[in-house]
Amino acid sequence: MTIFAVTAPLPGRAPEMLAAAGDVRDAPGAGRLERAQLLALVEGVDVALTMLSVRVDDEFLDAAGTNLRGVCNVAVGFDNVDLAACARRGVVVTNTPGVLDDATADLAFALILAARRRLGEAERLVRAGKPWEWGMGFMVGHDLRGGRLGIVGLGGIGARVAARGLGFGMEIAYYGRRESPRAAELEATRLDLDELLATSDVVSLHTPLTPETRHLIGARELGLMKPTATLVNTARGAVVDEAALVEALREGQIAGAGLDVFEHEPDVHPGLFGLENVVLVPHIGSATVETRATMAELAARNAIAIARGEVPETPVPLPAVD
Repeated sequence: MTIFAVTAPLPGRAPEMLAAAGDVRDAPGAGRLERAQLLALVEGVDVALTMLSVRVDDEFLDAAGTNLRGVCNVAVGFDNVDLAACARRGVVVTNTPGVLDDATADLAFALILAARRRLGEAERLVRAGKPWEWGMGFMVGHDLRGGRLGIVGLGGIGARVAARGLGFGMEIAYYGRRESPRAAELEATRLDLDELLATSDVVSLHTPLTPETRHLIGARELGLMKPTATLVNTARGAVVDEAALVEALREGQIAGAGLDVFEHEPDVHPGLFGLENVVLVPHIGSATVETRATMAELAARNAIAIARGEVPETPVPLPAVD
């Protein structure tokens, strides 16, 4: 009988799908597992369904043992998984791309609107019960229409953010290592990163975290941006040098930022808390009832396929083994 390990409760039909295909070993409780609990949970299982908070490395794989055939990440990203270690052991890795693109794009655009129109700052003022009066200079932000939206990574999520930008009357530019097949329909101009940063009114990050993209946006890059520009990150926190961002926001090098992800989650750079010109939300890009259920069900289908010796729907390419 196949044994599935599930490292956090899954929504939707995923639990019953897995139960119909084998034995399910659920994580105790709904909170984050201690490392020792996690290693005990995966011991001897055939397939593990993992969250972004779970580090899948040699220790994890050793604890699981030789029965392990698959690691199914319930996320589009997989920077928590050591792909080389999985490849050496013949362990298949899957993720959940595509199904969360619209939800994450909605959240990214919500951050754009909130940062450009100072919604967080305005709400805090009202909630604090402070006196205020309408005036021509009161809580003035920036228009979106007529501005340039610079997308770093015109993939599934980035393209959907760009489409929303078009709907708001924005000009679209993007940076990517290669031409995007989506560029023509989005009327998007490809620029090098420096030019995109220097000419965009909003820069939205949609690149995976790799050794090449870690701190892709640092002090130099922030210094290229317009003092009226906004940076939005719904990709991975470490794509941005958080300390450099704090300094840029504090010194007015850029007008504002909207962050759904952080460099050392769940910890947030303490310098961000005292700044009015940044909107902070806790990694909720895919957090809709419908999207989370769809993600879980895709991960379950992947896990069941691996257990049956079939090719899963959304495998992650693994590096070659020497």
